[in-house]
Amino acid sequence: MADIADDGRLDPRVRDALIAVPSTQLPDVTDRDELLRLVNHPKAVALRDATEEFHRMLDTEEIATFAGLRITEHEYISAPDGNTVRVAVTRPDTDEALPCLYYVHGGGMQSGSAFAGRFPALARIMAAEGVVVVMVDFRNCLIASTATEVEPFPAGLNDCVSGVGWVVAMAAELGIDPDRIVLTGESGGGNLAIATGMRLLRDGGIDPVSGIYALCPFIAGEWPQERYPSSREFNGYYLSLHSNRSRVAYGIEAFEAGDPLAWPSFATVDDVAGLPPTVISVNECDPLRDEGVEFYRLLLAADVRARCRIVMGTAHAMDLYAPVLPDVTRETAASMAHFARTTTREKPR
Repeated sequence: MADIADDGRLDPRVRDALIAVPSTQLPDVTDRDELLRLVNHPKAVALRDATEEFHRMLDTEEIATFAGLRITEHEYISAPDGNTVRVAVTRPDTDEALPCLYYVHGGGMQSGSAFAGRFPALARIMAAEGVVVVMVDFRNCLIASTATEVEPFPAGLNDCVSGVGWVVAMAAELGIDPDRIVLTGESGGGNLAIATGMRLLRDGGIDPVSGIYALCPFIAGEWPQERYPSSREFNGYYLSLHSNRSRVAYGIEAFEAGDPLAWPSFATVDDVAGLPPTVISVNECDPLRDEGVEFYRLLLAADVRARCRIVMGTAHAMDLYAPVLPDVTRETAASMAHFARTTTREKPR
């Protein structure tokens, strides 16, 4: 691992943020029950509460304006479990039918909420680019979102897949152009955006999806790996991944089975052939960079219309963190919105 303080590749604002909030490498756990006990320890809960309060302080009009936007909350019933999922919809305050960014929040499929942290501000930044942002608050596998159930794979994926059906059914009411619905998300949300597309493709339901835009996708499940040099070089740059915790949290059985719907790095050409146009966006100084690039190359091998975008000078997901990089965050939001506007689904024959 390079020394963050001396790494001249980093945008100075990113470097200062990484130094201010250093990443800690945690040890392996024996099983999911141990991990649940650790994350629910009073000290861990207090740290999460303090972090959330810090994010609330940063969610200001200056960071992401409310002007000209309409924000509503909804819910739907997810199949097959019958659980309720909340949805945040942020859009320009017009009656025009607009492209949709169906956004799945990050957090390694383990934590986070569309209604907390940096995500409400991010939704406003994206919506200001002239799109409808639908953020789904799926079931996390470790720390509850507004969905109080905490369940391993495939619970969160089921919620995301069900949400696509809800968006399609509600498109007219929400003012969404039904021919421009893009699956998107960052980190664990990038995993779920890709996996949602693959699941819909497998089950014959991909037609409503015009594209996929996955940012810094968290898709390998095991780090480090020799095939991903970035997983060694940048470990400790915001993420410290050299333990078994993520795959144990999400369900070790799915990892051991090599299930591509849990960890899309297991996917083959046959798993992705037929996906709609896809953008894979990665960060230069991210341990996950190389697994994202590899997945892009798999898409090309499957004749999927695909592009790869590399955001130089940034660590994991930092191009979506407006308090640190407001200009770069808006550039990324504009790229996503442009993709949603210009990519339309092929009409079924």
